[in-house]
Amino acid sequence: MSDWLEEGTKAPAFTALSDNGKKVKLSDFKGKPVVLYFYPKDDTPGCTKEACAFRDKSADWQALGAVVLGVSCDDVQSHAKFRDKYQLNFPLLVDDEHKIAELYGAWREKNMYGKKSMGVQRSTYLIDAQGKVAKVWKRVSVDGHDEQVLEALKAIAVED
Repeated sequence: MSDWLEEGTKAPAFTALSDNGKKVKLSDFKGKPVVLYFYPKDDTPGCTKEACAFRDKSADWQALGAVVLGVSCDDVQSHAKFRDKYQLNFPLLVDDEHKIAELYGAWREKNMYGKKSMGVQRSTYLIDAQGKVAKVWKRVSVDGHDEQVLEALKAIAVED
């Protein structure tokens, strides 16, 4: 289990399959800010609420030149079903061996009702156009999170 990535560090490169079965690399978005968010499971209440909030801000992300990428351990079929059910308008990436989550520090020990297990900690990384981590949300509370990310994105857009 790695530590959380800190703000100001270079975002680790990765390649993953997306919900359409095509490979996506972080470097595909060079020169654009990237909202990289990790979530535990497709089509569960919190994850659905978070994904739909990001979906509904699509015009805002586009206006700021940003790309949203969702990452979970679910497979391509699960992602495609989740995407279609909620008309999600950004790629969902497959991290079935939790390698990306480990690179970013989002693969954590979780404690649910006294039972400890390893899993994805709901977290978000805002990566600037230069590929550096501009902001980290380590333990995301879904309500209002999309607004927090948008505000941080506006702040880095002003700096660029």
